[in-house]
Amino acid sequence: MRPTVLLFDIDGTLVTTAGCGRRALERAFGARYGRSAVLRDVGFDGMTDRAIVRAGLRALGEPSEDSQAEDAIDAVLTDYVPLLVREIAETPEFRLHRGVRELLEATSARAGVAVGLGTGNVRAGARAKLAPLDVLHHFGFGGFGCDHEDRNVIVRLGAERGAAVLGVPVESCRVVVIGDTPRDVAAARAIGAEAIGVGSARFTAEELVASGAARAFADLAGPAVLAALLGDV
Repeated sequence: MRPTVLLFDIDGTLVTTAGCGRRALERAFGARYGRSAVLRDVGFDGMTDRAIVRAGLRALGEPSEDSQAEDAIDAVLTDYVPLLVREIAETPEFRLHRGVRELLEATSARAGVAVGLGTGNVRAGARAKLAPLDVLHHFGFGGFGCDHEDRNVIVRLGAERGAAVLGVPVESCRVVVIGDTPRDVAAARAIGAEAIGVGSARFTAEELVASGAARAFADLAGPAVLAALLGDV
């Protein structure tokens, strides 16, 4: 088997967030700008944290493309993380999706496989979401929303970091991006990676295949998913 880097998205792919992230970001905007429902018209599917906050600034009529905007985005995201921790603790519906724990245990135990994240969440936000579910230890590296706003760059960085964990050039690796939105699929294809879709959120498996995923499943449970991730098909 070729050295394999697996990059998992988080929201909708690994976990049902039950709106925790949106509520925490709205609270961060409310505390800083005194406005509610700032993100009402912003779709979060496949978006990076920085892009979501930038859209919120535009909705407020605030600068969104200059150095002042970058400082404002940093400030909102700093406020957001502790609010996210609180939202998660208060939301019993926040949970892992079916099959995720077993899949992570199986892939993490496989020689020649590096399991990481390819997520629009900032690193601290990813930690806040995965640590309470006792799966953070499976992810030794990743590409994060604090690395870059562009998901293509994020997954490329994740792939490079995974290859470094395996001790081989990224060009020698099979890179697989696992996600629940067409944006995850597009990012995988942009870096020459394989996309595996999971229809556990807004988009169905069929829609993800239509968007370019090599394969897609209703959820991450079962031997067929493990075989697809490891290239045993």
